[in-house]
Amino acid sequence: HKRTIFWSDREGVKTRRHYVTTSRQPSRPLFMTSERVRTRSFSPLLPLRGCVAAEIWLYLFSFLYFAIAMASAPVPIRKRLLKEEDMTKIEFETSEEVDVTPTFDTMGLREDLLRGIYAYGFEKPSAIQQRAIKQIIKGRDVIAQSQSGTGKTATFCVSVLQCLDIQVRETQALILAPTRELAGQIQKVLLALGDYMNVQCHSCIGGTNVGEDIRKLDYGQHVVAGTPGRVFDMIRRRSLRTRAIKMLVLDEADEMLNKGFKEQIYDVYRYLPPATQVCLISATLPHEILEMTNKFMTDPIRILVKRDELTLEGIKQFFVAVEREEWKFDTLCDLYDTLTITQAVIFCNTKRKVDWLTEKMREANFTVSSMHGDMPQKERESIMKEFRSGASRVLISTDVWARGLDVPQVSLIINYDLPNNRELYIHRIGRSGRYGRKGVAINFVKNDDIRILRDIEQYYSTQIDEMPMNVADLI
Repeated sequence: HKRTIFWSDREGVKTRRHYVTTSRQPSRPLFMTSERVRTRSFSPLLPLRGCVAAEIWLYLFSFLYFAIAMASAPVPIRKRLLKEEDMTKIEFETSEEVDVTPTFDTMGLREDLLRGIYAYGFEKPSAIQQRAIKQIIKGRDVIAQSQSGTGKTATFCVSVLQCLDIQVRETQALILAPTRELAGQIQKVLLALGDYMNVQCHSCIGGTNVGEDIRKLDYGQHVVAGTPGRVFDMIRRRSLRTRAIKMLVLDEADEMLNKGFKEQIYDVYRYLPPATQVCLISATLPHEILEMTNKFMTDPIRILVKRDELTLEGIKQFFVAVEREEWKFDTLCDLYDTLTITQAVIFCNTKRKVDWLTEKMREANFTVSSMHGDMPQKERESIMKEFRSGASRVLISTDVWARGLDVPQVSLIINYDLPNNRELYIHRIGRSGRYGRKGVAINFVKNDDIRILRDIEQYYSTQIDEMPMNVADLI
């Protein structure tokens, strides 16, 4: 059937149309529950439900339908990652010769950790895991960079767990992340991979009960994952003792060493033992950040993906020319009516814009959730839980959601506002197309945003085309 996307000013002075042919149902599919989808799928047979024979045929048809659907469904996400050939063929630039270890079994990992890795769903290490894990285990300072969705979190989590002495009930590894949600996600991955090791891991983040942090730390934690402010507070209170720490990991290192966090990182670092191993992990590492590492790293080995591979080939990138800010909202509503997707994230540059857009969408009877840094921690956790479970399908957020967070069902990213820097662009679009899945990024571009878009294209040697008529078929 034919769909029409249009946007114009209120007087109808400027109108633009795309005719999109798609076999999908166009009627607000983003907000359909699974029950509604199922009913709609079998709607031609519903009149037959009155007779027994028809009921039998209905159930047979249902069984065949779901059997075919399951057969064609994606491989479990983490297994899919490790079976994707291009995931292990990424080209890296290293500061010295690095051995590539093709399997977890040949990495010399402890038996109980291997059990946890395979139980988690991993079968074969990704490209960054093949190169970085052994170097970290050897005790080298490591700077590791790879695209979003290629297993960087598991890279340092496996390395940290391998280096722990479980018999010593003291903090031996400290992992710092820029957001509370990312720190919590890291804790969950550590506990899952270390399920057979009896590892103790605590998420030490702002917005939570300080007394609970103190109680957990007094109990003894092998690993602490947290945000710099709360971690430093716990160190000053002497609840987090640093004498046994032998590894510091900075996840999303470029953000951690930026102006906002840099001083806090240095404050924490001053309390660590002099011989502490340091690992920096990120999808983007600008040159100025790499130059700073000499202050607190010793002869680090660099494992960096080539810049022209950073934009993630599995993610289709498009732009929509909107000319005026006021036209963005109508464009967004028209996209909603056209696209059938699993989950989507809409990025805005400010907290005020997130609140404004959320209110506008709800006034237009769209079900959306929103998240930004000013929200109470419990509310943020509740929103994240709903979004991960699929109960919430569309999330409007600031860049608090742009880094590291992993929700594999996200297939669409909409940049309602283009990001303020080109590194953030990669982090944002990397929330879709996780583990080799398909993803689409759509950028709303005003006239004065064209320069920013061209700068992103040039920097990453990529091309962002105007949104095609058949965009619905790409998601």
